[in-house]
Amino acid sequence: MKKYIAIILSVWVAPAIGADVNPLFGADNENAIGVYVSQGTGPGSLFKLVDPFLWEFEPMTNLMLQYSQPVNIFRLPSRMNLTFVQNFGYHHDHGLSFMAIGVSWDVALINWRGFYFGVGIGPYMRDSRDRYVQSRLVFGERVFIGKNIGNDWRIELFTQHFSNGDFTEINRGFNFTGLAVNYNF
Repeated sequence: MKKYIAIILSVWVAPAIGADVNPLFGADNENAIGVYVSQGTGPGSLFKLVDPFLWEFEPMTNLMLQYSQPVNIFRLPSRMNLTFVQNFGYHHDHGLSFMAIGVSWDVALINWRGFYFGVGIGPYMRDSRDRYVQSRLVFGERVFIGKNIGNDWRIELFTQHFSNGDFTEINRGFNFTGLAVNYNF
């Protein structure tokens, strides 16, 4: 079984390792600015979080602004990100808040005919604590699939999870799925 997993991983990762151009940036681009728009994907609905205490739906629209630069992680084409996260739709009187700033790293694992697939992780510092995550420090994990549109533009479909890794007793986390547009220069 281990042999089959190694073969599958080598077939998937080999194109990304052999890439002369970072698929997250394109040729001769050293910077990127991205806009990420997403909806919460909590229990009970794809687009809303069910508030178990109020028995109502709380819309969770998330906007992220991201600045990125290319890096290599274990020879894989990657990007290092500085991200600002702002959530719209939470109500502080219900004990919900999510605004954060963080640093993350995304790695392109697969690069094939202008499409790429990757994962990312990084720490974020939140504005407050609430009944979903008790700490201000959270970690964001991201899975994404993207498409190169010319040399300067990328579009990505992503899902992202924010939680504190069970460092505190309360850690339900925040989940988002959305679309991103990146301009590379």
